[in-house]
Amino acid sequence: MKNIVIFGAPGSGKGTQSDKLIEKYGFGHISTGDVLRAEIKNGTELGKTAKSFIDQGQLIPDELMISILASVYDSFGKEHAGVIFDGFPRTIPQAEALKTMLAERGHSVAAMIELDVPEDELMTRLIKRGKESGRSDDNEETIKKRLDVYHNQTAPLVEWYEKEGLRRHIDGLGDLERIFADICKVIDNI
Repeated sequence: MKNIVIFGAPGSGKGTQSDKLIEKYGFGHISTGDVLRAEIKNGTELGKTAKSFIDQGQLIPDELMISILASVYDSFGKEHAGVIFDGFPRTIPQAEALKTMLAERGHSVAAMIELDVPEDELMTRLIKRGKESGRSDDNEETIKKRLDVYHNQTAPLVEWYEKEGLRRHIDGLGDLERIFADICKVIDNI
């Protein structure tokens, strides 16, 4: 079992690479955004609680997010190939909570794969994605805010995973297949 945290700024290719990893390795995928939308849509108790925070413009507390992730993680069964965590953790307390949640099940994070892409390329990719997909959050002003939040909140997380011995740096600039091959080398060697 190889639980992977895929990590990188908005536009670094996390979703694209996650899809390729799922296809190759049969991993489960937990995207916090997708999970929250599904819980709310399905009207679960967790979803109702999460919606009350979102409706008030508040962030979902870490404890609630971990409860939701634990529920989804457990839905993959005891003998799964592994899970890709996409969009979580974003802070050190979240990383510690994820470590604890997995440890309670006798599992762990096998690697944190960091997709590193220069900021000017992130801007180019996100503006292009916004034009192609119509995503309202992919405009220059919002992108700059999202990248600032990413840099301010997540820089300590890179160091935290480095100290845990789990950080694997991947150059996220260049050919999609080369990036995927580099990620596969990491996964095949853990």
